[in-house]
Amino acid sequence: MKLIDRFISRELIVNLLFAVAVLSLVLVVGNIFRKLLPLLVNHDVPVEYLLTFIGYVLPFSLIFTIPWGLLTAILLVFGRLSAENELVALRANGVSIGRICVSLAVIAVLCTGICLWLNVQVAPAAQQKLRATIFRLASADPMALFGSDQVIDQFPGRKIYVGKKEGNKLENIIVFELNDAAVPMRVTHARSGTLEADLPNQRILMHLYNARYQQRDEKEPFDLRRVRDGINMAEGTLPISLEELYQKEKRRTSRSALSLEQLMEQLKTGDLSTQSASRTEISKRFSFPFSCLAFALMAVPLGITAHRRETSMGFLISLVVAFSYFLFVIAADTLRGNAAMHPELLVWFPNVLFLVLGAWMFRRLARQ
Repeated sequence: MKLIDRFISRELIVNLLFAVAVLSLVLVVGNIFRKLLPLLVNHDVPVEYLLTFIGYVLPFSLIFTIPWGLLTAILLVFGRLSAENELVALRANGVSIGRICVSLAVIAVLCTGICLWLNVQVAPAAQQKLRATIFRLASADPMALFGSDQVIDQFPGRKIYVGKKEGNKLENIIVFELNDAAVPMRVTHARSGTLEADLPNQRILMHLYNARYQQRDEKEPFDLRRVRDGINMAEGTLPISLEELYQKEKRRTSRSALSLEQLMEQLKTGDLSTQSASRTEISKRFSFPFSCLAFALMAVPLGITAHRRETSMGFLISLVVAFSYFLFVIAADTLRGNAAMHPELLVWFPNVLFLVLGAWMFRRLARQ
């Protein structure tokens, strides 16, 4: 039996690592490069910042890819064992399906522990460090926020379009100054400009050349007949505050980046909606790791029943099962501010459902 345990363990671990690597590459790293590669090309962001971003995002992605990878690995391994009649041979020699799955149970428990550690400690801390890294980038090189042929909307109260950027020189600039309702009240056009970082005063100085502006009526901003053309300027300076940007980002702290201590504090001091959202986040962090056990219990009978050795079929079945599970989690996360719906209990529902269904399928399989 030790030989069988080593064989199944080796196959599961190899397929688990492969599945996690593929899922992380396709779903996470590929998405990161799709979003951050324009920053590298157009915004002159150093490569080390991209590597830092990936390092801080990876723990959060592993929360999803480890359970999904384990599900895929079990489907592939037990699907091949079933297709090649190795399970039939083992059971013909008196080895029960429960005994065959002992090594799987150990791996599933280890994956649950790793995911619990990632959910509770590593991922929230990594997200906080990611935000700090973005702040450091904006503080050290705020002009890196600007790029060619892009709209910069990070600055509160402004949207800035830059047609072309080379170093600190800009061409074809349009600055929209917004009111509290996000309506552009003043639009400034400039043929060219330059950027100057004024870090002691926490601001960027945008020097505009050959500029003109239009002013909308404050009472009737949507009445284009009341738009007033301003004077033309040979040269002007537009100060852009970085302090407002920093304060805006600090207020947008994601609840997933909060520590357990901070979430517990919100339970004591927050309003009803905040308390419900905090309870849901805490429940999600502790419930989601147990998806490894739920997936493992369901994947064994599914893999054996499928009788497939193809990798594509294993990925397809895992996609259907994982999507069904994540659908409940997304629904609970959407309702987290609605205390009447008890979303903190809803995040546990897929675990209970999949464990009960998996136990029934596993027992039925063991009796065959």
